[in-house]
Amino acid sequence: MSAQKSSKTAGKAPGKAAGASSVPVMQLKEHIVEIISDSGEGAQRCGQSLGSIAARMGNGIWTTEIIPAEIRPPARSVAGASGNRIRIGSGYITNGGDETDLVVAFNEQVLLGRVNARELKPGCIILLENMWRSHNDPNIVKSYSEAYERLIKAGYKVVEIPMEDECLKLTSNAKRGKNMFALGILCYIYSFELQMARDQIALTFGKKETSVIDANVELLEAGHKWAEANIDFRFSIPATPSGKQQISINGNTSLALGVMASGMDICAMYPITPATSASHYLSEAFEKVGGIVHQAEDEIAACAFAIGASYAGKCPVTITSGPGYSLKQEAIGLAVMAEIPLVVVNVQRGGPSTGQPTKAEQGDLMTTIYGSHGDAPKIVMAPATIEECFYSMITARKLAETFNTVVVVLTDATLATSQQPYKRPEFNEAWMAPPIDQSAVPAGAKPYDWDATTGLARRFIPGQPGGMHTVTGLAHDRNSHVAYDPDINQEGLRARSLKIAALQKTLLPPEVVGPAEGDLLVLGWGSSKGAIEEAAAALRAEGKKVSSAHLHYLQPMQPGIKEIMQRFKKVMTIETNYSDNPSDAIIDENNRRYAALATLLRSRYLVDVDCWTEVRGQPIKPSTIRRVLQEQLQH
Repeated sequence: MSAQKSSKTAGKAPGKAAGASSVPVMQLKEHIVEIISDSGEGAQRCGQSLGSIAARMGNGIWTTEIIPAEIRPPARSVAGASGNRIRIGSGYITNGGDETDLVVAFNEQVLLGRVNARELKPGCIILLENMWRSHNDPNIVKSYSEAYERLIKAGYKVVEIPMEDECLKLTSNAKRGKNMFALGILCYIYSFELQMARDQIALTFGKKETSVIDANVELLEAGHKWAEANIDFRFSIPATPSGKQQISINGNTSLALGVMASGMDICAMYPITPATSASHYLSEAFEKVGGIVHQAEDEIAACAFAIGASYAGKCPVTITSGPGYSLKQEAIGLAVMAEIPLVVVNVQRGGPSTGQPTKAEQGDLMTTIYGSHGDAPKIVMAPATIEECFYSMITARKLAETFNTVVVVLTDATLATSQQPYKRPEFNEAWMAPPIDQSAVPAGAKPYDWDATTGLARRFIPGQPGGMHTVTGLAHDRNSHVAYDPDINQEGLRARSLKIAALQKTLLPPEVVGPAEGDLLVLGWGSSKGAIEEAAAALRAEGKKVSSAHLHYLQPMQPGIKEIMQRFKKVMTIETNYSDNPSDAIIDENNRRYAALATLLRSRYLVDVDCWTEVRGQPIKPSTIRRVLQEQLQH
């Protein structure tokens, strides 16, 4: 708990507080809140609403979905926690932060799952539904009582809340009302304006009947009133409004908005966690701007459909996750060979195989760059923030059409499901591609008339006068004729590789955050940016010579990386893919497997790049990274 003064009242059992005016308000710099329940009880919606209310108030937020591994785990199971985690701050928030300060739990079993995962801060305040204490099943009563005693013994500050009883006063189905009752309690605790919460409910349920909105507002107000009468602690997190219009959305929605803003008008996909919500949003909004969402019968068909649309003159996107990307590989190779523009989004998740469908990981970098039979170079980008998810799609479309190749945008489950406010984009016509050139092809022009320096060739569109040719995935010459001549094959491979080199010449070096030289440089990619920069900044505040840099292009890599690394005594990467721990008895320099980015940097630049990784299925915490960096500095 980051507070300006201590509180002696936090976590006491509900007392007889006379009202809001009589309860002291503790001012905080930031706080982390969780709302957890069984699946289907609305905890995620409660968390999303709380985050949106905080953002409307002017607070910085970062929300992280808590999703069970199973689609519908058994009720009251330790592994079944479903909900949301919200980091609320007085300033800009870049990541999910460290352990939780306050949690609302609809039953004690999902709460124990979070305790076992070491997600709660020592002394964490727990608001716990107490209906289980008087349940008609004695086993449940025993389970609840034992868990309660365990929590108290562990030093948590447990406040029992009669959510079921209070909600039944207003609705016959308390299970579907607790989330709004809990939202009212949280709005009281964090001193959020009740009218702001009413407005958020109206926005959330806007497509439903007025009676639905009214019922949820009534539950919200009941929770607020109950808290005012019974909770004897309150917090305030000063807001610093940006003064600019903002939107507060998750990475998948941001990505989908970027697809529309880029001018791409076809999305071909097959549902897969955690990528599906991006196409869900497009399904609702794409037609309004002239777009089409095509749900294919499988991932292979989706990719083939996108390639066919691109060949016809469009620039489509196909969205998937790890297993789906694997299935698309052969078709992606066809797009590279035939030099057909294609944007592919891979929202990474835990692997291998089915792995952990709902958990975060950065395990697909190597397969994205090298996962093909034969040499199939493609551009690989990795947005690092929710805002970058939007703008990366505009850039990806331009690159795909400029270089007539495949551009892969690597996000992950952390970005996909996390919510953060950022400046509302203002449409720019420069985002859109110019109309396709369908003028007559000059006499003698070849479909693959590769430039000797850049490997680029003009894009031919079906129907162009003089541009008729046969497209093939076989090795071909400049006229697109199938050819097995050794020199022709070599020429084609060279041209397709030169395009990646040509792009690299246009890129800027990565930005170094912190001093330009020092004792330790930390490199990362993707969603770990905020946590890495927060950890490094904390160490710099202690006088440590630590800097960080984040790579947004993984193929080709940005220029100047070697020169940047050489200015530091030690270089390491922080990643959420697997690497061997050098402290394991059997591991030494001859058999150690390095993290993906570390491997790429070591092989390309011949610099001794170390790495530290964690694959626990959740974002790495800033405090964890800080501890790792301190150990590196000591060594």
